[in-house]
Amino acid sequence: MSRDYEPVRGQWYENAEEEESFRVLSVDEDSELVEIEYLDGDIEEIDLETWHEMDLERIDEPEGWSDSDDEDESEGEDDWEDDEDEDDDDLDDDDDEDEDDRERDEY
Repeated sequence: MSRDYEPVRGQWYENAEEEESFRVLSVDEDSELVEIEYLDGDIEEIDLETWHEMDLERIDEPEGWSDSDDEDESEGEDDWEDDEDEDDDDLDDDDDEDEDDRERDEY
């Protein structure tokens, strides 16, 4: 049975014909394009006409999907902040050494 769902950003769907699950990333009504992301991370744009021809079923978010994304993003941000702090310390140390070298060269 085919259901004609409108694409909703963030909603997960299963294409019954292809047996593939995906979520809607964005809907551009001006250009009539829907950007979707499959479970394997592939991203595709389809037009609304193609969307309405698909045999779609709304599904719940796959288990572990948001947990892995949220953790990766937050870990990446924390790592970046730690790296930034370490780099700042290194830069400060290098600047101090350069100033010491210049003072020695002047004498």
